[in-house]
Amino acid sequence: MMRRLAAGLAAAALGTTLVATAASPAFADDPNWDPDVAGGRTSLQFDANPEPAWKGRPITLEGKLSVACDEDYISGFVSVHHADYCKKQENWHRLAYKRIVILFQPAHSGRWEHVDTIRTSGKGYFGTKVEARTSGTWRAVFEGARWLGPSEGTDWVKVIGRR
Repeated sequence: MMRRLAAGLAAAALGTTLVATAASPAFADDPNWDPDVAGGRTSLQFDANPEPAWKGRPITLEGKLSVACDEDYISGFVSVHHADYCKKQENWHRLAYKRIVILFQPAHSGRWEHVDTIRTSGKGYFGTKVEARTSGTWRAVFEGARWLGPSEGTDWVKVIGRR
C-alpha cells in the first residue's frame, strides 16, 4: 500500500499518470514481510564469451537482470504488479539501472578479484569487455536492492595461446 502511494506521488510530481492493476495485495503489505530479509525474486543471466578465449584478446561479459512478475515491485520508472498480462506473456520483468559487480577467480585460486562495477541498461541488459589473461571463473553479482533479493551468475572461460 505504501509503495503504491509513494509511486503515485512520484508520478504526480513528474506530471505523469500511474495506472496499476493488482489481483492480490503486494507482498510488502503482508505484516510478516520484512524488507531487510525478504525481497522480490530476481534472476541474473550471465555469459562470458568467446569460449575458449585467446590470451590478450577481449572477452565479452554480458547478461540480463530480471524480477519475477508474481511479485509487486515499484522503483523509479520500473513497476511490476500482479497484472494478468505479465503472467500470460512473460514471467520476468527486466530491471533497469541496477548495479552489477563483475568478479574474476583465476583457476586454482580461492580469491575473487574485483574487475568492474557496471549498471544495467534501461532494458535490464548489461555488458563490458575485458582482456583475457588466464583461465578462470567470471562472476556477475546483483547484491539486491530495496524489495529485491540478490542474484548472481558465473561462467568458466579457458584462455589459450600466447600473446
